[in-house]
Amino acid sequence: MSAGPSTEESPWPVRTVARKISEWIDRLGAVWVEGQLAQVTARAGTGTAFLTLRDPVANVSLQLTAPMALVAEQREVVAEGNRVIVHGKPSFFPGRGTLSLRVDRIRAVGLGELLARIERLRRLLAAEGLFDPARKRRLPFLPQRIGLITGRASAAEHDVVSNAQARWPAVEFRIENTATQGGLAVGQIVEALEILDRDPAVDVIVLARGGGSVEDLLPFSDETLCRAVAACRTPVVSAIGHEPDTPLVDHVADLRCSTPTEAGRRLVPDLAEEIARITGLRDRGRRALHGWVDREQRMLDALRARPVLADPLRDMARRHEELERLRAATRAAVERRVERDCTEIAHLRARLTALGPGATLARGYAIVQRVTGDEILPVLRSTAEVAPGDRLRIRVGDGTVRAAVEDGRDE
Repeated sequence: MSAGPSTEESPWPVRTVARKISEWIDRLGAVWVEGQLAQVTARAGTGTAFLTLRDPVANVSLQLTAPMALVAEQREVVAEGNRVIVHGKPSFFPGRGTLSLRVDRIRAVGLGELLARIERLRRLLAAEGLFDPARKRRLPFLPQRIGLITGRASAAEHDVVSNAQARWPAVEFRIENTATQGGLAVGQIVEALEILDRDPAVDVIVLARGGGSVEDLLPFSDETLCRAVAACRTPVVSAIGHEPDTPLVDHVADLRCSTPTEAGRRLVPDLAEEIARITGLRDRGRRALHGWVDREQRMLDALRARPVLADPLRDMARRHEELERLRAATRAAVERRVERDCTEIAHLRARLTALGPGATLARGYAIVQRVTGDEILPVLRSTAEVAPGDRLRIRVGDGTVRAAVEDGRDE
């Protein structure tokens, strides 16, 4: 008998909900699932093994049940930490309210298959430009603080820190310890990357691990981690320490170091080398300055040795004598010119005197002008210009006299 609709007034009992879930899941078909075995438990007397299959990237797991005979047959494959592919059908257990996958086939994920997947991902990321050398950033010459992501108390952490501090003792580190292999590694490393990338004091981030097998280094070829490294605003250094098979994160990082030891040496300059370089530059600067001072001193000595600077007053005295001669010559020339011009002016004055009206009057001539009131009219040139009774002004050689016309003119 089917249950009616579930309502607030008529809710379903737990058994009904469990039965419906079980019926719905039973209609699902068998599926192939890939993951990493996190736990394998065999219960004696039940004939059933219980396994936990974990997603290698996300923090998600699935419970598996498998016949003991299948587990015994695949003993080398069914071990904690192995990557496997299983075939099974989902099953819901109403009594416990749990979901599991009833497995009938188990096989290991082969190394060749893993490498093929990595190669496909490599081509995809390269096509998107994540490996482009143009997008890689230069590391700071002297980082204020270095962010380090590595395993807790690992040899990689010791190698990076000890080698960096040996080269530059004042260097500072902010260390984030994470898993570097297994299903939890990717999530923890991505979280640590985000934490360090948000820290404004961290100038460079280092991913360090001391090598391992291809399976151990799978997290460093994960797509999520590669994209997280590419998205970082802070330069990232990859120091995985595995030469034969380069993880994909090495291609995405701004700098790849073959080992954590090399990373410690590449992160900071060597204090002794920098001191030696500065000392050498100071010596070169000192020699260059001394050479310049010596050249300028020789030039000054040569200038002082010139006659004009050895006895500057002698040239001034010679110039003074020359100036005095020129001044005397100028004065003599001016005096001669003045004397000549004075003589010429005297000659002109004599000529003007001889030709002027005064000389003519002195010889007995007179200038007659008619006077009307206070106005003196122009020189009288004809007798027709006067009439009896007109007043006249007569100028002679030694003065002026006035007269009046008494009669008309004489013929």
